[in-house]
Amino acid sequence: MIYKAIVAYDGWNYAGWQKQVNAVGIQEVIEKALFKINRKETRIVASGRTDAKVHAWGQVFHFVPMDSMSPHAYFQALNTVLPKDIRIQSIEKVPDSFHARFSVQSKRYDFICTTNAKDPFAYRYKQLVWQNLDIDLMKMASKYLLGTHDFTSFCSSRVEADKPKVKTITKIEIRVEGQDIRTIFEGTGFLRYQVRMMMGTLIEVGKHKLEPVDVKKILEAKNKEACRYNAQPQGLYLMKVNY
Repeated sequence: MIYKAIVAYDGWNYAGWQKQVNAVGIQEVIEKALFKINRKETRIVASGRTDAKVHAWGQVFHFVPMDSMSPHAYFQALNTVLPKDIRIQSIEKVPDSFHARFSVQSKRYDFICTTNAKDPFAYRYKQLVWQNLDIDLMKMASKYLLGTHDFTSFCSSRVEADKPKVKTITKIEIRVEGQDIRTIFEGTGFLRYQVRMMMGTLIEVGKHKLEPVDVKKILEAKNKEACRYNAQPQGLYLMKVNY
């Protein structure tokens, strides 16, 4: 028997999703909460990691429940035990063939920038930019990232050498919401830092420090040294995982 859970969290106080040796990861906090409920170790498996200070509305994990507890009972118990910045959104029983990581079909990430320097909450939940961005140029540049490409240039140098670098981006949408700029990325999967590095590059285009065609050149270089830009983690949100 497998239970699928959707969890939202404020990532500011955590060192990312994954368990850490010298810091607190969200996975560890949830597994400790399950230990209190089950009175035994319960391992959870997520759709993928998020990095330090990155947030989520729709992270997914699965676990093997105790036979005596329903999804609703776990929902109530976990939201009682967990800290208030980690909230379970739903829990349901799924087929035993379900795997939170390997069954993923696509993911959506949103990145939020703001020009509102007066907002005292922005530094935790958005990337502050100190000038208006040229949205039209950013939209032109984003088109080079759509489709199936080798994204070696847009990934962490720490990514395993044998991990496939070819990914498919199905959607990039840039919306102006008052003084905020929300960029939506949807794709079959993403490499570590890929969304932040793509976003960081688009911001430079918006500042007129790069031309749209420079994004194409960086992508085609297939070189980890080609991209020097990395948007701030607190502006990034894992919104949804599709199965």
